[in-house]
Amino acid sequence: MNKGILLAALASTALALAGCHHGWKSHHHADTAKIADNLKSEEAQWNKDYAAKNVDMIAAHYADDAVLGAPGAPLATSDADRRKSIAQLTNDPNFKLSFAPDKVEAAKSGDFAYTRGHYSITTTDKATNKPVTSEGGYLTVYQQQSDGSWKVIEDFITPGPAPAAAK
Repeated sequence: MNKGILLAALASTALALAGCHHGWKSHHHADTAKIADNLKSEEAQWNKDYAAKNVDMIAAHYADDAVLGAPGAPLATSDADRRKSIAQLTNDPNFKLSFAPDKVEAAKSGDFAYTRGHYSITTTDKATNKPVTSEGGYLTVYQQQSDGSWKVIEDFITPGPAPAAAK
């Protein structure tokens, strides 16, 4: 009789745990396709924020402790440093930026993801005072925040030929 009660109790506990969200991400896989779609939308909005030259909206894409690595500039590791770097770009009257991901990958756990893509930027050449356009690639790492949003934690820009699109 005691064995029957013990087995019933164990079975009840196992069923109850199977129905619970217990937070063990290694047992659950995130919808990586949905995350990829969300990040593509996020980067489309980011392009709009750059087109509007809205420093506050651009800066809002970054987590508090994010790092921005721009060519020829020191790493921007604080909100103030990132805003200064963004403002220097957006204050340029010839500034235009467009970028798009060639590859988006999300961790199965659903807490990290990255985009890798190409960009084109137009700024004023300091020597000639004329617009100059350059291209290159970028790698941006995102982390899901406690509120479910995605914020950039690492953002690195590499000048040079735009990378070939992923096949």
